[in-house]
Parts: sequence; C-alpha cells; structure tokens
Amino acid sequence: QVHWAESGGGLVQPGGSLRLSCAASGSISSIKTMAWYRQAPGKQREFVASMLTGGSTNYADSVKGRFTISRDNAKNTVYLQMNSLEPEDTAVYYCNLYQLMRTYWGQGTQVTVSS
Repeated sequence: QVHWAESGGGLVQPGGSLRLSCAASGSISSIKTMAWYRQAPGKQREFVASMLTGGSTNYADSVKGRFTISRDNAKNTVYLQMNSLEPEDTAVYYCNLYQLMRTYWGQGTQVTVSS
C-alpha cells in the first residue's frame, strides 16, 4: 500500500512559477521510477516528466526547458518545478510511482494558469 501527500498546486498568472511536491509513504522500494502526469479538462491524461532511480530524466516536448523534475530518495518525494507557465499547462497534475511492476497514482492537485 502506498500513501501520498501532495502540495503546491494553485492559481498562477501566465509566465509565473509553481513547485509541486509529492511524498510517498508505505511500501516503497529503493528501485523505482517517479513521475508526473497531467489531465486537462476534456483530455486524456498525459505524461509530463519522469526520473529513474539513477537520476536520469525524461520530459514531454511541451514542457522541456520550462519544467524540472527532481526527487529526494531519502524522503520518497518527487518535485516538479514549473516555470514560464502557460494557460495550456492548466490541468490536474498527478504524481506517479512505478515499482515492482506496479503503478501507483497520487490523488492529483489542480494547477490553473490564468490572468
């Protein structure tokens, strides 16, 4: 069983920044992938960024150069620093944990980019 504590969502103006964090607790493996996905109204959930245990990262083309994923392995926490936010980034952001061939999802946090 995995439990989540998410924070950092909210309303921000275009061009602004937000930092999301997501802490996992429970049965957490030392070998895992942690990631962020998002789902905009009326659209399918899409990949945003991921970080493997060794530290390698991967980003969706739409966020490259603007978003940065990081993690604190000791705290089982993943972060998403979002800069130069655009209205198109408005969505519910979900943290994701993949370990031991199972996938776990956080409950989601709303990010709204609007003037």
